[in-house]
Amino acid sequence: MMAPIEQADVWLFRLLNHNLVNPAADNLMVFLTNGRLSWHVFVLAAFFIIARKGKNAFSLILLALLAVGLADFVASGILKPLVQRVRPCFALDHVRLLISQPRSYSFASSHAANSAAVATVIWIFFHRGVLVEKLFTSTIILYAFAVSLSRVYVGVHYPGDVLTGMVIGICSALLIYLVFSWLLKNIIQPRLMRRERCTNG
Repeated sequence: MMAPIEQADVWLFRLLNHNLVNPAADNLMVFLTNGRLSWHVFVLAAFFIIARKGKNAFSLILLALLAVGLADFVASGILKPLVQRVRPCFALDHVRLLISQPRSYSFASSHAANSAAVATVIWIFFHRGVLVEKLFTSTIILYAFAVSLSRVYVGVHYPGDVLTGMVIGICSALLIYLVFSWLLKNIIQPRLMRRERCTNG
C-alpha cells in the first residue's frame, strides 16, 4: 500500500497527465521537454546576457553552467541511483506518454533541476535591472517552470520528482553563487588590488 505522500503524488500526476490536458498543448509540451528541440531558447538567452553584461557575461554564463552541472549531478548522479524510483510510464496504467520512454529512474527530475538552476542564476543577476532585464528574468523563470511541468504532462515524471528537481536547481545555483562571491571577495579582488599597487608603485 502506498504512503499518503506517494498517493497524493500519483493523484496529482493523473490530474496533470490525464485531466488537465488539451491536444492543442501536446506539441508545445513535447517541444518544451525535448532539449534537442528547444536548445535555441538558451542560446538566445546567452546572446541577451552578452548584450546586457558585455565582458562580464562570460562569468555569468560560466556560473550558470557550473550550477547546471552541480544540479544535474545531484539529481541524476546521486538521487536517481540512490532512490531508484520507477517512472510513472512504467509503474502506472493508462499513462499518456508523448515521448519515448526514458530508461533512467524518475526521482529527481534533472530537467527541472537544470532549468531551475539557470533561471536562478539569471534571477540573481537581472531581477533588479531595468524593465527589459526584469522581463527577461520573468520569461526565463516561466520557461523553466513550463519545462518542469512538461515532464509530468508528457508522462515521464511525478510532480514530486519535478518539485524536488526545482529545489535542487535553486539550491545549486545559490551555492555556486555564494562560492563565487566568496572567492571574488577574499581571493580574486585582493590579488588584483595587490598587483595594481605593485604596478603603480
